[in-house]
Amino acid sequence: MKLPDADVLARCPWAGIDDPLYARYHDEEWGVPHADDQRLFEKLLLEGFQAGLSWITILRKRESFRRAFHDFDPARIARYTERDIARLMADEGIVRNRLKVLAAIDNAKAYLVLRKRQSLASFLWHHAGGKPAINAYAKVGEVPASTDVSVRLSKALKKEGFRFVGPTTLYAFMQSTGMVNDHLTGCPRHKACAKLQRAFVPPTA
Repeated sequence: MKLPDADVLARCPWAGIDDPLYARYHDEEWGVPHADDQRLFEKLLLEGFQAGLSWITILRKRESFRRAFHDFDPARIARYTERDIARLMADEGIVRNRLKVLAAIDNAKAYLVLRKRQSLASFLWHHAGGKPAINAYAKVGEVPASTDVSVRLSKALKKEGFRFVGPTTLYAFMQSTGMVNDHLTGCPRHKACAKLQRAFVPPTA
């Protein structure tokens, strides 16, 4: 979806937003709510890899991550061996951080255990408040790095065995998956995402 020129100028003024890949992510993906377990699991792992880095770095490597991690198939990742770890650590297309790679494997195992009780989507949306939060920030400086809700969600995931899911990481995850709407009020995507959020029905099982 290509935004009109006036709307392009009104986009959230993120650092690096002029990058076409980043602009498309902002315009089409960031802040759109959904309940797809596979996409949520992928984003959760990518947010973990992003910790300490910029999101554009991860975004540029996302296709390489998908190839390296077998399209983020939890069952496949949970079976990774030392050979897979060595393969990943040698892959220049991803973030080669051993702790994060090991966390991704542990998170896949935690996901599979959780799925025996309920979907990842229902778990996340329940602990995130049960419905999207539509915020009204006018300036980037007003947007928090974490909230009480992201702290609660972080604790819930850690209790389930997930790793690299701190409150700041989880708030970024909530923003990107439409659990909160943190597009600035002057950005055309705020209204568009708010409409999607009001119509969204969070999963309950």
